[in-house]
Amino acid sequence: MDIRIGNGYDVHALAEGLTLTLGGVRIPFEKGCVAHSDGDVLIHALCDALLGALALGDIGRHFPDSDEQYRGIDSRILLRKVREMIAERGYRISNADCTLLLQKPKIAPYIDEMRKCLASDLGVEIGRIAVKATTTEHLGYEGRGEGISAMATVLLTGE
Repeated sequence: MDIRIGNGYDVHALAEGLTLTLGGVRIPFEKGCVAHSDGDVLIHALCDALLGALALGDIGRHFPDSDEQYRGIDSRILLRKVREMIAERGYRISNADCTLLLQKPKIAPYIDEMRKCLASDLGVEIGRIAVKATTTEHLGYEGRGEGISAMATVLLTGE
């Protein structure tokens, strides 16, 4: 059995008047992520972790922000495409552990829905997907509400 581990990280600035989507779930908030796509920082970090586990580069290599076909795209579509790349190479997702870093809004009420979305898109049971959120105690760009970041770690197995 071949075991691969991948880590991913993403960050986006926040701005008023934009939609905030995290883990495939729209979160009511006065700010959203500034991005070429829908700005789902959690899915972007997860895609990077999955691609990195197989040494396939990062999300920008496969879905560049210079390509108009990805303007405003739902990041869940990108995640499903990454899942296909993994399956084509004979690997499956064992688990994913994701962390959001932001001061506001509170994410706890949305975590179960995020886990359901991610598990569905990755074709795994929900127990294989962890989503957590933490504040930065008002420190840094996350703490000041200027931006949001996410980290993800994944374990892939293959024959």
